[in-house]
Amino acid sequence: METKLTQYDLSPLIEAFFESDSLEALAKHAGVALHCPLMILNDTFHVMAHFVPVNFHDEVFMSAIKHGEPTYEADATIAENSHIQDGHAAFVTLVDSQYVRRFSPLISNGIRLGYLVCVDLDGQLEHIPENVIRNAEAVLAKQLYIDISRKDKSFGTAEEILCHLLDGKFPGEAYFKLQAQSTYLADFHPVAFALIDIKAYRTGYLGQNTLKDELTFHFYASHPFIYNDDVFMFLQKGYDAKAFRALCDEFKLKVVITDGIDNLYALPTLCKIAREGLDIITSEEYSGNPCLNIKSLYTAIQLSHLANSATPIDRHIIELDRSDRETSTSYCLTLYYYLCSAHSLKDTCTALFTHRNTVLY
Repeated sequence: METKLTQYDLSPLIEAFFESDSLEALAKHAGVALHCPLMILNDTFHVMAHFVPVNFHDEVFMSAIKHGEPTYEADATIAENSHIQDGHAAFVTLVDSQYVRRFSPLISNGIRLGYLVCVDLDGQLEHIPENVIRNAEAVLAKQLYIDISRKDKSFGTAEEILCHLLDGKFPGEAYFKLQAQSTYLADFHPVAFALIDIKAYRTGYLGQNTLKDELTFHFYASHPFIYNDDVFMFLQKGYDAKAFRALCDEFKLKVVITDGIDNLYALPTLCKIAREGLDIITSEEYSGNPCLNIKSLYTAIQLSHLANSATPIDRHIIELDRSDRETSTSYCLTLYYYLCSAHSLKDTCTALFTHRNTVLY
């Protein structure tokens, strides 16, 4: 045990944390200490820092560094792994790579900030003492937290601005517009957006970011990106709905399309509803169309709200029902048919076989 603790010496990593302010430097120290190539991803699956030892080469790993993000195939692997989503590390094999990888969430102050991806060169990662690798993760997570939490930090990309917006972190619309004015968002008017669940995503094209390429090719100015383990993308006027359904069939996707984007600042509310719709069509009980417009899911969403409510029935209705039971009246039944018939007095009378004056009373 003493030999292993010496072998995996984290003291340079800890010293660098106190002496410097560079996630890239800490990634290098962590990689040297753990004897493995590694990369640090933020919560939108972008590569924030990495370490590549001399003479190491893996096409999937190097491609992620080159493009600044792993493929959606790799993102889907993280999203569908229950151990990782529950806050634990997991060993995962990616297609088109000879190396097993250790994926672990980076959590600081109770907030999941991203992921640490370590490449297992020779099967040694699983033998590293748990306290050693946990301490390394804690240091990297803390630095990632510091980087993200810096006040007055300007956003580098439109994706970062959108993720910040969707998280509801802008103090007001004016501040959002100020941040967006130097990006394509300043004069951007999509008619809809799609939220794509990729947990069941499958592809036959190994080592390629096929889904992202297809979305970008088929849908003009869609700007797809990962948000909370889903793919978020915009849709322009006249987009091809048939192409979407074809992609769903090919890649086993579940998609909810929403529309009516009058103001980009309203995206958080629209995205919340879209996510609720996506929860419905990704449930085990659902076996219908994998690509739906949010309008067709409104009723199901409202019913799910009622099912999750401690008191789904308004208290006034409960009181009315109690009165009916005590006095042998039918006010509750009358109200039911009146609402079901869209406030039609005639239809209510017909359904109840009751005179108009009685229903009015």
